[in-house]
Amino acid sequence: MPLPRLNTFAGNPLDRAGDRRNDPEWLVEQEANPEAVAMVLWQGRPLVEDHAEGPRLAWLGLEHARAVVPDRELFLGLWKEAPVFAVEVESSLDPAAGPLAGLGAFMEMREAAALLSGPDAAMAGVAKSLFDWRARHGFCAACGVESETASGGWKRVCPACRTEHFPRVDPVTIMLPVYRGGAEPVCLLGRQASWPEGRMSALAGFLEPGESIEEACAREVEEEAGLTVTAVRYHSSQPWPFPSQLMIGLLCDVDSDQAAPDQTELEAVAWLTRDEARAVLAGSHPAIKPPARIAIARTLLQAWVDEEG
Repeated sequence: MPLPRLNTFAGNPLDRAGDRRNDPEWLVEQEANPEAVAMVLWQGRPLVEDHAEGPRLAWLGLEHARAVVPDRELFLGLWKEAPVFAVEVESSLDPAAGPLAGLGAFMEMREAAALLSGPDAAMAGVAKSLFDWRARHGFCAACGVESETASGGWKRVCPACRTEHFPRVDPVTIMLPVYRGGAEPVCLLGRQASWPEGRMSALAGFLEPGESIEEACAREVEEEAGLTVTAVRYHSSQPWPFPSQLMIGLLCDVDSDQAAPDQTELEAVAWLTRDEARAVLAGSHPAIKPPARIAIARTLLQAWVDEEG
């Protein structure tokens, strides 16, 4: 039975074929498959086409994609038995106004993710994360020699010292603090100064070396809002391709409602009752705008609103 997909960028429908992509001969066979297709990215933006049922990824035959972007593809996996690839155009000029004219438009990933189907957004997110990793890790961290791509783009190998390098995912705790000691439960949202006016969201922070998820949650809540965490509950996770993070969604109990934003990470905080949180989610709160629809912070807020007790 397939796992439920709760968050945008989760639910990739492809068989990643992780046990086969290490075989160069097998990959060559996939590249030669006449049914092989490729999505196209440019500056981290997927090529999106209009369709009667709504926007969707634009797919090219692999040979067509290679004619536009030679030797720049990565292997994403298998759709049933058809190989699926992605290519990245590195030109400074918009290819949709040149060699890909008439096939769609390149759309910023956050905007695209809000419009695409869940599976399309998930596949595009994987491609963006891998291309970002490749752009940042072209040289061996052990000896400094330029590394070479392998395993369909899922590994880089140093030709000098043979060190293998793999894509890294940065774990991030993202949590909704809840205080239950008053007349009714309330949850806490925070705001960063750089966000659009009125926007508030869950608290979040990267895990540090030697730190458990629970410890990171407690540390971040104390650092950002001055609150002590007494319990932590996992809700769900979200791949976040900006550039390559795993958002670990949590709800946590705190011992006080005396929150104090640290003025470094957060400039303001707000406690919300469930009715107030419902208004935020509905877009009817007079002062607070909800987290973006594609963000796990919105999932956490909705989950708390739907809870009993």
